[in-house]
Amino acid sequence: MKKPKILIIGARGFLGSYAVEAASSKADVTRGDRSNPESDGVAIDIRDASSVDKAFAATRPDGILLLAAMADIDKCEAQPGEAFAINVQGAEHVARACARSGARLVFASTGAVFDGLKQGYGEDDDVSPISVYGKTKVEAEEIVRALTPSAAIVRLSLVIGWARRHGTNSMLNTLRERWQEGNAVSFPVAEVRNPVHAASAAEAMASLLVEHRETRGVFHAGSSDAISRYELGRRLAERMNVRDDLVKPQTEISPGRAPRGAHHFLLPWKLQKLLGTKAQSSEQVIEGCFA
Repeated sequence: MKKPKILIIGARGFLGSYAVEAASSKADVTRGDRSNPESDGVAIDIRDASSVDKAFAATRPDGILLLAAMADIDKCEAQPGEAFAINVQGAEHVARACARSGARLVFASTGAVFDGLKQGYGEDDDVSPISVYGKTKVEAEEIVRALTPSAAIVRLSLVIGWARRHGTNSMLNTLRERWQEGNAVSFPVAEVRNPVHAASAAEAMASLLVEHRETRGVFHAGSSDAISRYELGRRLAERMNVRDDLVKPQTEISPGRAPRGAHHFLLPWKLQKLLGTKAQSSEQVIEGCFA
């Protein structure tokens, strides 16, 4: 059977690199990137509708995995116009191209669509973003659902893992560099998340894109339990043999930091049932990073 043609937009990013690996066994993958595409890639700037249309015409994809976004929550708060152009208008350009071509769309979203006041969010809970980033993702989700009702949306609370390529936004790589330099790192005590390994998140999205093409709607991905960012930092430091004094609890909000919800525990049971997998515990997610 001929493999479907898949275009991964944001393929050079942290999660995108994992997604290429996960999808390559299931589909004929083209890497989409805003600049300097590789030999098996195509240039695409989702802010520009004509760029999106050209990439679709060149690749004629059966499915799209949209990972490209301005995901730095503090940067979004400081540059709301650019965040809107990338996260909202960019998603609209891609969704419209999918609607015209009939391509399957899987869209990556975030737990920041919630205010974090509830301890455990299901897919049907009302969204209530408190940051610019969260607001742009809520708008993008609404546009994706309106233009491509058959799309699947995957919300992620916190993705961890080692970067597959230099220069991508990997928390583990950043922490290792800071700790190797002898710098202490502060972690919020009051922010609770359920992490997911980048490989697991990528595999789930690739499966939704290729093996569950008729499945639509919103899905939450993450560990079966939630931990604070501080506890996560402590566990990561332990595995990197980092001194205890280089891991600091943060109890006060840093000046200029974008607002974040306290509890972004995304209940993963719907996705678990669909894929026939068992959500890992937070400890298993962490161990998987060092296996």
